[in-house]
Amino acid sequence: MIGRAGADAVRRDDGCGLIFDCDGVLVDSEPLAAEELAATLRGLGLPIGTQRIYDEFLGRSVEVLIETALRDHGTDLRPAMPGFAARLEAAFRRRLGPIRGMAEALQALAGPRAVASSSGPERLALSLRLTGLGRFFGTHVYSSAMVARGKPAPDLFLHAARGIGVAPENCIVIEDSPSGIRAARAAGMRVIGFLGGSHAGQARLAERLAELRPDALIEHAADLPNTLARLD
Repeated sequence: MIGRAGADAVRRDDGCGLIFDCDGVLVDSEPLAAEELAATLRGLGLPIGTQRIYDEFLGRSVEVLIETALRDHGTDLRPAMPGFAARLEAAFRRRLGPIRGMAEALQALAGPRAVASSSGPERLALSLRLTGLGRFFGTHVYSSAMVARGKPAPDLFLHAARGIGVAPENCIVIEDSPSGIRAARAAGMRVIGFLGGSHAGQARLAERLAELRPDALIEHAADLPNTLARLD
C-alpha cells in the first residue's frame, strides 16, 4: 500500500518491522573487508584468500575466522586483529560508500526498522556514519557482540526484534549472506535475499541465496519498496 509519511513512503502493516544486515546490504564494504583480511592472513602465512573468505565467512563474525585459523592452521589471529582493524578503518575512510540507491529506498519506507550485523559495534558505527545511513535507524543498531551466538543462530535477529518491539513473525530481514538467511529462518522471520553489493558476483550470491529459497530475491535497492509491499 502506498501512503504518505512526510514524503511518499511504502506503508506496511503497523506491526511489521524491517531488520537490515549492514555489510553488503546497507554499505558496500565486503570487497574492502575481504581484501584487507586476505592481506592480513597472507602476512601470517595462511592460505585463506578472498574467495574462501566469501565462500566460508561471509556474514559471520571475525571470531568465527579466529576459531577456524586456530583449529585448522594452529595460528592465533588475535594479536593481528588490532592492526587489521586499523587498516580497514583507513580503507573505509578512503573508499566506503553506501549501496547504490539504498538511501533513497530507506527514505521511501515507513515503520520500525533496525540494523543487525555481524560487525563489531565500532566498525558498525563507523560504517553508518561514513555513509550517512545511521540517520534512518537511530539507536536501533545491533551487533553480534551483543548476543551469545552470531549468525546463523537466530539470537541477533531476535534481539533486534525485541529492540524495535515487533514480534519475530512480523519482521522481514534483508540479507546478503547464506548465514544471515539461515539466521532469519531460525528466528521465524521472512527474509529478502539482496544481490546489490559489488561482491555479489565473486561471492556467487545469486546461486547460493536462491538455493535457500528466501521469500524474495532482489538485485537493486530500488526494488526493495515494491518487494516489501508485495510481501505484505
